[in-house]
Amino acid sequence: MFDRSFFVSKLGVAALASIAAMSALNIFALTQQIDMTPGAAIVAAPLVELA
Repeated sequence: MFDRSFFVSKLGVAALASIAAMSALNIFALTQQIDMTPGAAIVAAPLVELA
């Protein structure tokens, strides 16, 4: 589907940068959740009440 010519184009480089940024954000979010105590995780969770 994607070959070398795609990844050397501007769109391909932007796609790789986007994938790297999303991966870094997910890793950061997971490490923040792993370090939390169960009580802090409950307090940090947003509470939404549906009408």
